[in-house]
Amino acid sequence: MKTSIYFAVCFCVFLTTSAWPDVNIKVGLIGLDTSHAPAFTKILNDSSYRHHMPGARVVAAFPGGSPDVEASFSRVEKFTREVASYQVEIVEDIPSLLTKVDAVILTSVDGRVHLQQVKPVIAAKKPVFIDKPMAASLADVEEIFRLANEANVACFSASSLRFFPELQEALNDTSLGMVTGCDAYSPASLEPHHPDLMWYGVHGIEILFAAMGAECESLSRTFTPGTDMVVGLWTGGRIGTFRGIRDGKGRYGATIFFENGMRHVEPDTGLLYVHLMAEILTFFRTGNPPIPQEETIAMFAFMEGADISKAQDGARVRIQ
Repeated sequence: MKTSIYFAVCFCVFLTTSAWPDVNIKVGLIGLDTSHAPAFTKILNDSSYRHHMPGARVVAAFPGGSPDVEASFSRVEKFTREVASYQVEIVEDIPSLLTKVDAVILTSVDGRVHLQQVKPVIAAKKPVFIDKPMAASLADVEEIFRLANEANVACFSASSLRFFPELQEALNDTSLGMVTGCDAYSPASLEPHHPDLMWYGVHGIEILFAAMGAECESLSRTFTPGTDMVVGLWTGGRIGTFRGIRDGKGRYGATIFFENGMRHVEPDTGLLYVHLMAEILTFFRTGNPPIPQEETIAMFAFMEGADISKAQDGARVRIQ
């Protein structure tokens, strides 16, 4: 499934300040235990930053934090100070934040808390972007979408790796024809409270599904302490793979196979948050998510299926 040309060029439009009306979307952050929180805030609030995006501003933030996740409790104070330095009000709870904002970016690093944290956001009818991973289980992803749809609240989640220009340009090059396969890769560190690939492998899997679409039928996984290899079978006999890297230098990218050729793509990692923020702000302005819910659900089914395959010594798992 190819992303529309509109989204492929969205980043370029955002770099032109005059392209956007002077509106002031008040944004709230939930979860200041990831480097994404100050990075997003810098893009919106620092007018001297060369990739600054006007028309929206982070005005309030709730730190959150998970006491049993080292990547959370060891960093929440540092990132809270960084976010506050951009003249952001730090609030004590989510209800207080919701009285001050028009839209929400949920950045908590722990996917397990996302369902509970997003419930009051949905109840308050605020559009919400949920940073990766959308949740720590397929069931929670489905429940978040169910609640959002029931309340008619715009909601989406994505890794920044989905939107880098080299990937989007390849997928929108009509001369290449249809995608026939993809070999994607990314770092895939593990965290004991999350299904293996949902913690960090989700980045490379996002690239894989951006290229291949939602229609994965089955998969098998080979696991070693240093590497994951998941081989998926898509409709039409197309094969897509994900290599998760733990040993050696981790990089992000893919080789994509088309009817009329192939492309190898890797991002400029220094601009990944800028590309993602362009999509988030377009979403806040239009209410239209850039990714179908069905594709996000399929990704989490893929990652959960990969854990089942691992537990069964690499057996093929059918994706329902």
